[in-house]
Amino acid sequence: MSKTEPRRTVDLNADMGESFGPWNMGDDTALLDVVTSANIACGFHAGDPDVMAATMALARDNGVGIGAHPGFPDLQGFGRRKMQMSPASLGNMVRYQLGAARGMAAALGTEVRHLKLHGALSNMACVDHAMARACYEAALEVDPDIIIMVLAATAMEEVAVELGCSWCGEIFADRAYNDDGTLVDRSQPGAVIHDAALAGPRILQMVEEGAIITESGKRIPTSIDTICLHGDTAEAVDLAKSVRRSLEGGGVALQKFMGRRGAAS
Repeated sequence: MSKTEPRRTVDLNADMGESFGPWNMGDDTALLDVVTSANIACGFHAGDPDVMAATMALARDNGVGIGAHPGFPDLQGFGRRKMQMSPASLGNMVRYQLGAARGMAAALGTEVRHLKLHGALSNMACVDHAMARACYEAALEVDPDIIIMVLAATAMEEVAVELGCSWCGEIFADRAYNDDGTLVDRSQPGAVIHDAALAGPRILQMVEEGAIITESGKRIPTSIDTICLHGDTAEAVDLAKSVRRSLEGGGVALQKFMGRRGAAS
């Protein structure tokens, strides 16, 4: 098969809308020229109404899919500090943030098509079925058709399949993996990949093999529907461009994910 005939398609997503007032985080404008989906902060871990509106408008104008990115109420810690909350409070927290995102999108003539948990909320839910269920059931109560973005090959995926909702499996371009499919803790050396020259070929290999490649070299077969490119590092845009170049050079077409139902094939 020639490189002009794509073997498959994949989505590129990035977390954005994380600035707050006069404080700027990341280069969302540049990233929106690279990605196909945007996970937009809802004001709890980052962002504010003005930032949300501006980011959604840019995503709309670029034809980029819009997602709500709820996190813990932790502006100072950027949503990366663990919190213990009851299932009811978790559900209300997700409903509140998704509702805000949907309201803003509607006012801008666009829509929220997916939901992705942020930071510590995501890290905890990927190993805690009850926590993932509380968050996802709440989101589906607000929008039964929303696509749930899950960390592939974790409890998140298992819960999405059990719920019978529309979901997509995500891997990370700039994070290292443990052998159980979870992300290496950010406090550990090598947890975050900063080298753009390394990130692109690494992700292409995962997509071609249909598997997460862990730090130890273990392969975890999984469905890769979307690839996350974090926007809050200095090299974010260069890394994103490297990933896109590598995928396109390898014959992988880039487009917004459509969502799937049931267990991954």
